[in-house]
Amino acid sequence: MSRIGRKPIAIPEGVQVTLNGTVITVKGPKGTLTRTLHPEIGVRVDGAEVLVERPSDAKLHRSLHGTTRSVVANMVEGVTNGFQKSLDLVGVGYRAAKAGTKVTLSLGFSHPVEIEPVAGIEMDVPTNTKLIVRGIDKEAVGIFAAKIRDLRKPEPYKGKGIRYENEVVRRKVGKTGKK
Repeated sequence: MSRIGRKPIAIPEGVQVTLNGTVITVKGPKGTLTRTLHPEIGVRVDGAEVLVERPSDAKLHRSLHGTTRSVVANMVEGVTNGFQKSLDLVGVGYRAAKAGTKVTLSLGFSHPVEIEPVAGIEMDVPTNTKLIVRGIDKEAVGIFAAKIRDLRKPEPYKGKGIRYENEVVRRKVGKTGKK
């Protein structure tokens, strides 16, 4: 059995989990998340816990068991606490500024880059070199932060670019002059 898949998911106070066939809906203080799960994986609400069960030891069922449990646990975590990703802008002249809901990034291009957050995502700029992406859906927060990072990935020679807060950029040695 999957060690992760076997663990029950505790439902905190103020969170409501409902199942309608393969569709699971989680309501909490921060919002509502809905997702369609794989039809062969069984999910049931037992009191103040959610249990994920697989019908057999087939490879497909084993691979979906822990994944389904993690997805449901992230939904419960998202509606109670939410998720966030922090991005750092490293480089001379690399700045972020927030105007309303839009964020304008100066990334060394000939033009500023404007980013409009998608539904369910909030962006915050605590300093002009730091950007925080928040939301209740872990997958959406990760995808949106990755799209921002793709605008200017960290380069290996000077380390300039947009990186995650604790990301380590492997540096390369540059060219040396001929003697």
